[in-house]
Amino acid sequence: MRPAELPYRTLVIVRGTDRGAALRTVLTLAEEGLTASEVSLTTTDALWVIEQARRELGPDADLGAGTVLTADDAARATDAGAGFLVTPGLVTDLPHGPGHPPVLMGALTPGEIMAATRHGALAVKLFPASHGGPAYLAALRTPFPDTPIIPVGGIDAATALAHLTAGATAVGVGSPLIGDAADGGDQHALRARAAHWRSTLAAVVAT
Repeated sequence: MRPAELPYRTLVIVRGTDRGAALRTVLTLAEEGLTASEVSLTTTDALWVIEQARRELGPDADLGAGTVLTADDAARATDAGAGFLVTPGLVTDLPHGPGHPPVLMGALTPGEIMAATRHGALAVKLFPASHGGPAYLAALRTPFPDTPIIPVGGIDAATALAHLTAGATAVGVGSPLIGDAADGGDQHALRARAAHWRSTLAAVVAT
């Protein structure tokens, strides 16, 4: 898969304190058409959640692990079934290339984006995106026109549209969409938020 050919435009970040609820959240999102999810390793029993979600969703689902900080985190997440890895910042010792899951590496500055690319990142997770907003992303597109960039942090439906218009490859969304669902909250409310998210973004891109 080439970086410019990410198969999704929305990456949902699932983080919660209830492992069963976190699993149900991933599955509910998939049922509602938001099929790319990252389970943060800060989630209670995150590896169990990834393992069970992979079993339910199948080998081709876009299911990854987030908050990957070390090579050991990467290995454990991969063994659990994570198909990609997401870091909050530069983690330069992760294995990459054939036989290893692609990495969406966290970066904020131009120098960090260059470093992430040198260390094999499939895409750059621009974090926290709220620091500069869509205008900052648009400015980064001048020196990095071909680098896949996924803004994360402070993204809601309105700012997602703005970032996608400014050149984001995809957007990462957490609590504005998930709410308390992964902590045991209402899954019906999650379905409603997911439907609203998809309808809001449908005017610009497929999710």
